[in-house]
Amino acid sequence: MNLLAQQTETGRTLTFALFLLMVAATLVITVWARKHTRDATDFHSGGRGFKPWQNGFAIASDYMSAASFLGIAGIIALSGYDGFLYSIGFLVAWLVALLLVAELLRNSGRFTMADVLSFRMRQRPVRTAAAISTMSVSIFYLLAQMVGAGALIALLLGIKEGETFLGMDADVASNVGIVFVGLLMILYVALGGMKGTTWVQIVQAIVLLGGAALLALLVLAQYGFNISDLLGDAASSSAAGASFLEPGQRYGVEVAGDATQTMWNKLDLISLGLALVLGTAGLPHILIRFYTVPDSKSARKSVNWGIGLIGSFYLLTLVLGFGAAAMVGAEAITAQNPAGNTAAPQLAQEAGEAFGGSTVGAVLLAIIASAAFAAILSTVAGLVIASSSSLAHDLYNSVIRRGAATDREEVVVAKIAAIGVGIVAIVLAIFAQTLNVAFLVALAFAVAASANLPTLLLSLFWKRFNTAGAVWGIYGGLISAVGLVIFSPVFSSTERSLLGEGVDIAWFPMSNPGLVSIPLGLICAVVGTLMSSESRPDRFATLQVRALTGAGSERAVGH
Repeated sequence: MNLLAQQTETGRTLTFALFLLMVAATLVITVWARKHTRDATDFHSGGRGFKPWQNGFAIASDYMSAASFLGIAGIIALSGYDGFLYSIGFLVAWLVALLLVAELLRNSGRFTMADVLSFRMRQRPVRTAAAISTMSVSIFYLLAQMVGAGALIALLLGIKEGETFLGMDADVASNVGIVFVGLLMILYVALGGMKGTTWVQIVQAIVLLGGAALLALLVLAQYGFNISDLLGDAASSSAAGASFLEPGQRYGVEVAGDATQTMWNKLDLISLGLALVLGTAGLPHILIRFYTVPDSKSARKSVNWGIGLIGSFYLLTLVLGFGAAAMVGAEAITAQNPAGNTAAPQLAQEAGEAFGGSTVGAVLLAIIASAAFAAILSTVAGLVIASSSSLAHDLYNSVIRRGAATDREEVVVAKIAAIGVGIVAIVLAIFAQTLNVAFLVALAFAVAASANLPTLLLSLFWKRFNTAGAVWGIYGGLISAVGLVIFSPVFSSTERSLLGEGVDIAWFPMSNPGLVSIPLGLICAVVGTLMSSESRPDRFATLQVRALTGAGSERAVGH
């Protein structure tokens, strides 16, 4: 079934109306939050007044991006068991955040990751490096979400070649979608700050979880809630047959007669797993959420809430992915979108029509489309608040003004930064629409795992760690991750290239750089530390007390 061919004008209008209704509701929340945002603490961390369940929903909303909702369902629908690896990797990653990062980070800093990194080091070089890393991760992640927003709007409004909707063809609709999403995220952050962004994320997490749960329930109902029958149909509908339910369809593929390529394929799988598991605890828009609760105990409870919600969501993606394989079929999915990103919307229409005819199909498609839009808006808002906070707090206040900026100045700069980041993201996304940007999400995780997490953990746990180590670690991890991706098959190959047709500069054999870039980031941090004689054991002792007790974390981090 072709989604575009069967989507009625009524269905498209309903999708558009639901989306506008959701946007209107979130804008009301943003205006309300603006009245309660008075100083830098309110803007950057929502006044630290969120309850664990509220922050847990916001964390889940930050994490359950459109890539998770649409991408994982599509990978499972096309690759079976191997698609589940993403779900497992994303979920297990939260154990690292829970056990090693959440409480200590909340106790040690005020607003950003750089507060912890720079506490016992020279402020300016460390905060500058941390801000550059934060911006890199955020832009990579943000660009992928924005391009996805444009494609999704054109796709889910059913605009195909030669047709228009509200006077827009597919290309115009994609551009309008990118600009519209960009303007919304600027409004969320510049007007509402962290308070507005958090409440928007809470609402959108409920929308996304509710939509996914409803669709999963309808799919299971089609099979009498017999999961074995669902998996059997999914395997039968795939070209792989029974092996669809076994590993090796997409990752770690064994190539007959080529032991070298088989080895690289298996190492690439390990590399992907490392980036997913370790990257989460270094993502700036995730780390900043730990500062929005009153204390470290609440931070831990927030992560527990997040794990529960995210785990439930990824269980739902299993049903959606295998449901799409069984009820829609790989051929119809790839005909609509070769990457499988429309598997969930296609399943929504199919399940709705099976349950109550074309009208129900159109309604369910509209709900799932709105949920996907909600995922995009939520993630981009979280990324922009993390970027603007880092630019204002780390670069402007700590580096340029050397800690002398007032709260009002910092908030004004943060709002200007949000506008700037939003405009840059809009422009880059418009020009990047023709590119394959799937590598950007993996790159964001790889940079977070290679540059941010090693330096963060060494700062918290290694007494000898110093300024040179932090700077070398951040830049080493960042440059190695980005560099290896540029020279990997995801950036250029004989089949496709982001540099233009026929341009192939790939010499690094793996698509995911984490297996190499993560150790390189750690080695750079250690070597940089040992090559410098700087040592501040007194500051480390103070940091330990702060990390374990929270004493002094409300004061400005600086010296």
